[in-house]
Amino acid sequence: MAFTGKYEVESQQNYDDFMKVIGIPDEQIEKGRSFNYTTEVVQKGNDFTWTQIYPGFTLTNNFTVGQESEMQTMGGKKFKATVRLEGGKLVVDFPKYNHTSEIVGGKLVETSIAGGVTFTRTSKKVA
Repeated sequence: MAFTGKYEVESQQNYDDFMKVIGIPDEQIEKGRSFNYTTEVVQKGNDFTWTQIYPGFTLTNNFTVGQESEMQTMGGKKFKATVRLEGGKLVVDFPKYNHTSEIVGGKLVETSIAGGVTFTRTSKKVA
């Protein structure tokens, strides 16, 4: 379970449908679809710094597996959650959806589920 690295988005599946289900406005969906962003992860044991770098905006969440942490959504909403480790996957319940992250074949695979829609984002490791 070595998550540390810098990842660039390679592919996304069900992006539009998922964003609509969680209530993202169409204008933001359109803008977000074309963003090329980077995820940087620093893992030290069970402690993580998870940073998503968008054009003109950076979002960082710090958490420890198994401990409640304050986190923030892309929309700026703050919430408390406990990230769990289940079968090599990091699992967290966001306010409107469930999210898992795992390393598969050296790639970061993130899966979010809400309202029967599964959104998958795959990112290649670049550093």
